[in-house]
Amino acid sequence: MVAWYTTESVAGKQISKHLGVATGSTIRARNIGRDIVAGLRTLVGGEVPEYTEMMAHARNQAIERMLQKADDMGADAVVAVRFSTAMIMQGTAEVMAFGTAVKF
Repeated sequence: MVAWYTTESVAGKQISKHLGVATGSTIRARNIGRDIVAGLRTLVGGEVPEYTEMMAHARNQAIERMLQKADDMGADAVVAVRFSTAMIMQGTAEVMAFGTAVKF
């Protein structure tokens, strides 16, 4: 099982080889039902849990895909993991997880 770290090194481990960048991404679209409820929530302010949940699922899927890519590369871990979000078109967003696949 490939582990992931936001740090550039792992305590107690020595990186023996950098295998390259491992990435994972997903593109999510809003849906009309969620938009109606979220729109009503914006009238009173505060968190919009419908979108919070959607983005949490997207991040988790991006991480899973990044780890699968790293495993395919023969990595023991992914270090310096970062996240990026970008709007693809109105109503859709890409969530990407990326980092350096390494061997210990």
